[in-house]
Amino acid sequence: MVEILVLYYSRNGSTRQLAQHIASGIEAAGGIARMRTVQSVSADHQQTAAPVPSEGDIYAEHQDLIECDGLILGSPTRFGNMAAALKYFIDSTSTLWLKGSLEGKPAAVFTSTGSLHGGQETTLTSMMLPLLHHGMLIVGLPYSEPALHNTESGGSPYGATHWSHKQSTKVDKTEIQLAVALGKRMTNIAKKLSS
Repeated sequence: MVEILVLYYSRNGSTRQLAQHIASGIEAAGGIARMRTVQSVSADHQQTAAPVPSEGDIYAEHQDLIECDGLILGSPTRFGNMAAALKYFIDSTSTLWLKGSLEGKPAAVFTSTGSLHGGQETTLTSMMLPLLHHGMLIVGLPYSEPALHNTESGGSPYGATHWSHKQSTKVDKTEIQLAVALGKRMTNIAKKLSS
């Protein structure tokens, strides 16, 4: 069985919901979802977080990246880019880059934003850049996914997304379908690459 790392940062819960639906897609396709998050960062001073979060998924370590058969990376949108907390973790992976630890592994991305034109697609593509530098193989959502044609909120060929319409953090039916589809697609591709 392949193990897919779902690595995300979530501030208000929307990105975490997407991560959970992606994980259900991974498991529906016969894979194992390893859920991990990252510590918050502070712009004011160096912040020290507890080694284990008080709730939710545990913090990611480099070993999680090494051990996974595929990676699905998620972040809320921050001015058309990934959140600083996730970027901080990704920026710490240069030792893995030097060793080629992630080369040839499939990777996908997902995001959530508070406005319809809040930079979802630029966030997704900006998250792809370090993955490409690591030599990972980018997996998107093809238009053969019917929900991609019907979405009135989140969803993109670049990855699963959520739009917090009227500040609602609840992920809608179409966004769930696309998140599950991304998890299934990643798992099936990881199986093919590992065989």
